Amino acid sequence: MNRSVNLGIFAIALSAFLTHAAPAVGQTSTTDAIKGYTVEKKNEAAAHAKKLVSDLDAKIKALDAQVSSDTSAAKADGQRQLKELKATRDKTAKKADELGQASAASWDSVKTGFADSYKDL
Repeated sequence: MNRSVNLGIFAIALSAFLTHAAPAVGQTSTTDAIKGYTVEKKNEAAAHAKKLVSDLDAKIKALDAQVSSDTSAAKADGQRQLKELKATRDKTAKKADELGQASAASWDSVKTGFADSYKDL
């Protein structure tokens, strides 16, 4: 019972840390915002993407502290999930870096790659 409660708490905490507020009517989602940038605005898109990753880093750090302080049997599962999350974060950060280096010809696929990677988080 205690393990299932702790796993449930971990799942809720993970969702709370990683879920952005739903966009209000008329607003676009984060991934739609990135997809809306043109190649002429790639520096702005790259800065926006890096800010998203930076914001996520703060949330992951807080979640890492929470998992580290867990003393239940669910701690190992939380650490495994956090490791997977960090690996996905690293891929997303690499995609954010690619935005600033994209050529006009590769722009659409690079920004879609970042948006998809961010959505996977």
